Amino acid sequence: MNRPSNKVTKKIVNAPQRSLFKALGLTDEELESPLIGVCNSYSELIPGHQDLDKIAAAVKSGVTRAGGTPLEFGTIGVCDGIAMGHQGMHYSLASRELIADSIESVARAHALDALVLIPNCDKIVPGMMMAALRLNLPAIVVSGGPMMAGRHQGENIDLKTVFEKSAGVSSGQVSKEELAEIEDSACPGCGSCSGMFTANSMNCLSEVLGLALPGNGTIPAVSSARRRLAKRSGSQVVRLLEEDIRPGDIVTEESFANALRVDMALGCSTNTALHLPAIASEAGIKLEIDLINEIKEEVPHLCSLSPGGKYHIQDLDEAGGIPAVIKRLLDNERFNGRMLTVTGQSHGENLAGIQVKNDEVIRELADAYHAKGGLAVLKGNLAPDGSVVKQAAVADEMLVHQGPARIFNSEEAAVEAIRSGKINSGDVVVIRYEGPQGGPGMREMLTPTSSLAGVGLDKEVALITDGRFSGATRGAAIGHVSPEAMEGGPIAALQDGDLIKIDIPGETIEVELSDAELEKRLAQLERPEPKIKSGYLARYARLVGSASNGAIFEL
Repeated sequence: MNRPSNKVTKKIVNAPQRSLFKALGLTDEELESPLIGVCNSYSELIPGHQDLDKIAAAVKSGVTRAGGTPLEFGTIGVCDGIAMGHQGMHYSLASRELIADSIESVARAHALDALVLIPNCDKIVPGMMMAALRLNLPAIVVSGGPMMAGRHQGENIDLKTVFEKSAGVSSGQVSKEELAEIEDSACPGCGSCSGMFTANSMNCLSEVLGLALPGNGTIPAVSSARRRLAKRSGSQVVRLLEEDIRPGDIVTEESFANALRVDMALGCSTNTALHLPAIASEAGIKLEIDLINEIKEEVPHLCSLSPGGKYHIQDLDEAGGIPAVIKRLLDNERFNGRMLTVTGQSHGENLAGIQVKNDEVIRELADAYHAKGGLAVLKGNLAPDGSVVKQAAVADEMLVHQGPARIFNSEEAAVEAIRSGKINSGDVVVIRYEGPQGGPGMREMLTPTSSLAGVGLDKEVALITDGRFSGATRGAAIGHVSPEAMEGGPIAALQDGDLIKIDIPGETIEVELSDAELEKRLAQLERPEPKIKSGYLARYARLVGSASNGAIFEL
């Protein structure tokens, strides 16, 4: 087989390279075998990545058993929860591009034959999948798995609980003593945070795209089954290399339609509307966000998972995991089972023997939690290129809302107003200049949305932004407003008191201004100075494109 590693291991002129590999302790026999890169985003900074050293060890065992030579290398990661609410969040989405670029750099520079990609949290998962499609080497994703839910007073809790209860302290609804108890118990151990937040959304969708083995999205981090999955993944990537099955053979336009179908059924994070287009772009596929509205009409919301529901990822795993969700959709002709996966078989073939084990966690289509899927795209004169809402986490009374705009040019200013009692029932909080360019980095807004919930206004106040929301956000939170304020989008022209009309079932978001008035205001706008003028974020702001296209670099 004409493997990439032949360029550094086979010829007489490769003696210097072989010498360097032997400095690593590799034998001639190991250099005869395919070189399998094991990209491990292990970190002592991220709870979801704390045990990835053990996952990598299991992967390498599987690679070796299948006849490959595993070579581990690292990449960065950002914990969105720790980065939330301060300057650190500018770096979260921006880190996705660094991750993809770093993997490309290492894999090409060292002539690796195939890759096992080990992410777990937030932007690391899509960043690794972007690299897999870009490189198009045989590759497989195996994550570290979800965290177990915490327990407090007989109820399951999670990180969302802590954010909301901390806001409740400022309003006097929660005592400091209760908050301390919740803080100590909400995140009981390693793993990606336990609800259907961004990390778990993307890990689940890695299965649907066909880039991970069944179970990758839901097997708990603390389970020995997670390490067995890692061993199988290590062995399977060698087989993918032998059979020359590459990500480009697996991921097609229909794969992304399948991903959106499962997304709708699960009620995934709004961040999937950023990451799926970005991954698709690496495969040369243009994924229009309008497809979300088409698919939400055909696939109802079947799984009521935190933040909008009471169940957690461990419950979904016990109910059969993503294979059971796919089975439910396939049986109702809502999924294309012919698509290839890293098992070497199609989704349909992978489902042999799969059954839904809990009809309350994964409901029948006729008994769905919501008749339409979990996400919606809203358009109108306030968001001509679109905006995104997790409609499955919106209270019924907020699906249609209108109220006066309360304008803030930063997340911090909005949070201060919410927590100090300056926001009134019926208001529409507008946070702008937080988009991909304006942020820069399109910060997540879990702090303001959880603050609204903490002071009891989440069913009375809407929040819109050209930034984005955490997967843990619930309520009438509409993000990704495009074009963003920094690009001179209509959101930049809003003034305090403007009447904003939100109709989620009608898929519209409008400001009650005439076209002439809106054009006049936009013509008078002056582009503000960038918030950050040096370092990576300054370069990022110059390169990044619209959220409506996945916030990818425009080269």
